[in-house]
Amino acid sequence: MPEIRQNFSGQTIITTFETTPALAFDLIEALQAAFAECISKQPGFLGAALHVNDARTRVCNYSQWASRGDYQAMLRTPEMRERNRAINALCRGFEPVMYEVEGVY
Repeated sequence: MPEIRQNFSGQTIITTFETTPALAFDLIEALQAAFAECISKQPGFLGAALHVNDARTRVCNYSQWASRGDYQAMLRTPEMRERNRAINALCRGFEPVMYEVEGVY
């Protein structure tokens, strides 16, 4: 489970997916399967959360990893490369961005 705190020493990634209402739930199901079957089993995975906006046009994923290298290694696995191609077909695009926590209120 993600724990948002300012002194977190790992890597936080927030990924935004642009989709359509018609594909939003298919995208969420694909992401849920990826986390349950692959991502959560990778070394360094600490936790994640999926969010969808009320218009079902954006899905956001917040994940935490022990290190940037652990996250990057997960992306390079053959399974995730294949899954990301399928996920990309369900959205206009997605962008993972690495963040540092600057404040928690």
